[in-house]
Amino acid sequence: MARGDYSRRVRATSRDEVGELARAFNHMAADLAAADLQRRELIANVSHELRTPITALQAVLENIVDGVAEPDPATLRTALGQTERLGRLVTELLDLSRIDAGVMTLDLEPVEIAPLLAEVVAEAEVMAATAGRDVRFSAAITPPDGYALADRARLSQVLVNLLDNAARHSPLGGEVALIARAGPEGLAIEVLDDGPGIAPEERQRVFERFTRGERATGGGTGLGLAIARWVVDLHRGSVAVVDSERGCRIRVSLPAGLV
Repeated sequence: MARGDYSRRVRATSRDEVGELARAFNHMAADLAAADLQRRELIANVSHELRTPITALQAVLENIVDGVAEPDPATLRTALGQTERLGRLVTELLDLSRIDAGVMTLDLEPVEIAPLLAEVVAEAEVMAATAGRDVRFSAAITPPDGYALADRARLSQVLVNLLDNAARHSPLGGEVALIARAGPEGLAIEVLDDGPGIAPEERQRVFERFTRGERATGGGTGLGLAIARWVVDLHRGSVAVVDSERGCRIRVSLPAGLV
């Protein structure tokens, strides 16, 4: 183990203190192996995510410098899109460091849900267009004048992450729906897509750090859903993948005390 080999296990046959020590040793080895795997996955995923926009941005700038392309609005929008992608990755990594440090708090205020949904859908549409994804978005809330006591910026971050994740896995021409219901029992917000869905055995793991699930084909570091769960936990709520007749359905639930 000192050399980094966490695959070794000891045989625990007795029920005395030595047996307890053996089981504790095996548990420790499994935890260290999982942490080491997460570290290596983080390096691989972040390296991939950094390389892709940097390569695209470099190509755009080289074409402009060499006179192959003109610095017209379309070319500059491409460069801007790749820069924004880099910015989102850095923001996710900073959020992750704040989570670990425990320095993030909520700024609770009454939030009107309908305008919030419209704003996050508009942002998701821009992100999808920048990434070249042919996806439609829709939003609905019941009742139309529903409110919630929440941190507006953080709740918006959760919904944008969920919409972007759904858009990544939706087919061409697919639809991503954002549905909210406010009532005495609390606030429920669901994001539905037309993608392949998430297998039941993967539904808990996709909210773990650096985990992207078996259906992940559109890039990403696996941080977005982990950050979303953290924000929802701060609101004393829950987020989970629930059964759906089509695609994937992720439900965010905030307790009645916050609505």
